[in-house]
Amino acid sequence: MPAFDYEALDARGKSRKGIITADSPRQARLDLRARKLMPVALGLAQGGMGSAGQGAEAESTAKSRMRNKMGPKGSLNQKQLSLVTRQLATLLDAGAPVDEALQSIAMQADHRAVRRILLAVRADVMEGRRLSQAMARHPGSFNPLYRALVDAGETSGALGTVLLRLSVHLEKSRAMRTKIVTALIYPIMLAITAVVVIIALMTFVVPKVVDQFDHLGQSLPALTLFMISLSDIIRDHGLMILLGLGGVGGAVRLSLRREAVARRVSIWLLAMPILGRLIRAVEGARLARTLATLVASGVPVVESLESARPVLRSMPLQDALGQVITQVREGSALAQALRRLAVFPPLIVYMSAVGERSGQLPQMLEKAADYLESEFEQATQITLGLLEPAIIIIMGAMVALIVLSILLPILQLNSLSLL
Repeated sequence: MPAFDYEALDARGKSRKGIITADSPRQARLDLRARKLMPVALGLAQGGMGSAGQGAEAESTAKSRMRNKMGPKGSLNQKQLSLVTRQLATLLDAGAPVDEALQSIAMQADHRAVRRILLAVRADVMEGRRLSQAMARHPGSFNPLYRALVDAGETSGALGTVLLRLSVHLEKSRAMRTKIVTALIYPIMLAITAVVVIIALMTFVVPKVVDQFDHLGQSLPALTLFMISLSDIIRDHGLMILLGLGGVGGAVRLSLRREAVARRVSIWLLAMPILGRLIRAVEGARLARTLATLVASGVPVVESLESARPVLRSMPLQDALGQVITQVREGSALAQALRRLAVFPPLIVYMSAVGERSGQLPQMLEKAADYLESEFEQATQITLGLLEPAIIIIMGAMVALIVLSILLPILQLNSLSLL
């Protein structure tokens, strides 16, 4: 009878390890549940399998390789991942085994991609892999930060609690992203409408009105002549201009994929008065909330910083965080390392220092993230509140110029008729 190394959680959530003998992995899991243990990882013990066990393992490995090669199509988006994490945390807190929880969530999923991915993760767990290891085979759905938290939860024996904290983190991150997108929708639509209206006036209205003056042989004002020339350019070369703008946009996008160019753009954006402050607030909130979630889950500070580094989008801030990691690894306190660089919001430095002194670093970082997100939201509302009337004023000025270019010849004609 083969022997299996197991890792399981008891009724109190503590991790238990040992060896159990059973006819099959399924029977081993049933025996562990009979002992009121929730299996987390199960694998064949070295030297504990016979020929039947070897055959079963070979067949399982072959199936695993085939499944890995074919892989489930698609990946979990942010909304789906947040929902799955919340459901998984709830089921694990209720005492459900990991494999049964994954199967239950998969069967209730509306999207096929979600169902396929969760069932593939469950199959790997059934073969004895840890949940974090099974998720690592699907990097498109579970990023390194997510897997690091799951691994910390498995190690500490508080997987359900960690997943619940992770679901809150994902929901807040998604809410922040939604606020940004929602706040930008109105000014973008307003700008598009303004451009369409101006192009329509220049393409259809101005030429028809100006044709009336051509028959009169009247000399036209300079503003009217300029608008006529601009209208001709838009009508005759509008498609070429549009294609040219598209080409320039594509070239800019390709150039931004080069690290040197992207770094220069990031430095330039951070140096801007208003936009730079908004970027620092967003990145600071993202860093603080990620660190709070990791440290509260039992991940060491250095590993938490390393896992949080890819979360930052700004390359200069990523480089700065790399220097912070080096200093903390050499024995420096987190607040001291952040203070030396002076690139992150001062609030994070202050709250980190308070948290380190009081032993409540996760709570202090969480408060810092809440404040920075609130500050970003207020700054965004003020900025957009100024941007919307600015777009309306620019649009009104352009329309006024077009109307004035039409009215000037009319007024000139009326003045000539009065003489």
